[in-house]
Amino acid sequence: MKKKLLLVLLLFPPFLTNAAPVKRLLVEAESFQKTGGWVIDPQYVFQMGSPYLLAHGMGKPVENASTTVQFPGTGTYHIWVRTKNWAPGNWEAPGRFQLIVNGILIETILGTKSGWNWQYAGELPVEKIQSTLELKDLTGFDGRCDAIYFSTLKTEPPTDPVKLDSWRKKMNGQPDKPASTSDYDLVIVGGGLAGCGAAIAAAEQGLNVALIHDRPVLGGNASQEVRVHPEGITGYTDRIVSQLNGSSKWVNGSPEALRDDDRRMANVQKYKNITLFLNFKAYGAHAVHNRIQWVDAKQNATGETRRFTAPFFVDCTGDGWIGYWAGAEYMYGREDSTKFGESWPKYGELWSSAKSDNRVMGASVLWRSRKANEKTTFPEVPWALEVAKGFSAVNGTWEWEYSDNNMNQIDDAEQIRDHLLQAVYGSFYNAKKETANSNLELEWVAYIGGKRESRRLVGDYIYTFNDEKYMRKFRDAVVVEKRDVDVH
Repeated sequence: MKKKLLLVLLLFPPFLTNAAPVKRLLVEAESFQKTGGWVIDPQYVFQMGSPYLLAHGMGKPVENASTTVQFPGTGTYHIWVRTKNWAPGNWEAPGRFQLIVNGILIETILGTKSGWNWQYAGELPVEKIQSTLELKDLTGFDGRCDAIYFSTLKTEPPTDPVKLDSWRKKMNGQPDKPASTSDYDLVIVGGGLAGCGAAIAAAEQGLNVALIHDRPVLGGNASQEVRVHPEGITGYTDRIVSQLNGSSKWVNGSPEALRDDDRRMANVQKYKNITLFLNFKAYGAHAVHNRIQWVDAKQNATGETRRFTAPFFVDCTGDGWIGYWAGAEYMYGREDSTKFGESWPKYGELWSSAKSDNRVMGASVLWRSRKANEKTTFPEVPWALEVAKGFSAVNGTWEWEYSDNNMNQIDDAEQIRDHLLQAVYGSFYNAKKETANSNLELEWVAYIGGKRESRRLVGDYIYTFNDEKYMRKFRDAVVVEKRDVDVH
């Protein structure tokens, strides 16, 4: 028996001695130490899996993003980059970029495959364990990089969303449960005007409040990132609303939104019992017997995860994510006009549909241009003219809105935003052909979509058009709306 075992060992020694360990490194693009001119875009985590870096240069290549990484060892590594050609067609991809490793430019042009995919960039000998990475933007037209994967074995990472999520959590060492838990009297998710107002109101009642927001600034659609002006409404909440809004109403898209952001942040931060968690995106909620127990959130850049517990939670996410995860009932689109007796013949199908459908208000991308001291140029954008066609414009406010009955404002949010970017760039390109606009250049284009309508969580009472029509009074009212009824 011993002789037979010895014979087997002698016959197959390579299988026991030559198996070299695979060296791997995953770099999340949003974790880059210096983002340069790239920006972190966390809007579509639940659709494509992660925040990513976006080269939003409005047609001018942005400054390189850079970081230092620690390889598990030297050797020849195969490189994959998770990226996307966001406007595929019979033209060069608008968001092209390249990767630089230790000062060596990788020749492969990235961002050329449609849909979120791993694009193979080639192989490279790595002689320094501590190395530098850079992203070099080539166009300024919203190139995007999610992650960079290095491996000494030429095996592409998973593409299936579920397998990819599990794989990247393992690669990043992310635990199933957040490492830290914080307890509050009230947890508010979403730092738009509603979230800020709720936080201030609760803080003034003596509650210890956590305000979680996935952006670096407060205000949501009213912030400098979207710039739809807020309108203060006098009444029950005049003092709180006037604190959150600016001192005067500004034009949609105006840079005055930056000043209001500063005032809004200062007003929230003066309450010592409000703890702000900026750039934290909630990714899960847990309910027991229809009562939320905790919410988990992740820091966009560092990947730090935290759990928030409280007896009460407020969902100000806009998409109703907390209620959705907790199992709350919700509606989307237009219900049958007979469901709540809302048929209004005067306005016909515009107001209420005989049959339910997915029609909702859309999302907006605002933008503006400015006059330079000399003539300016703007690149050709054939991929944008497909949307803009012959239309020309030099700015756009709230009416630059897009909604498609075949698209969902949650599931297709990135495609909707990108459609609007095509409309902006194509319309401005057409306008630049006119002599009167020869000195114009783009000053600002939003890349955060200003969403108007999404999920509607169903509460104990559903406010309908009939409440508005008959001016019903509610003893527990907290705000007063004085504008005309809109088609929502």
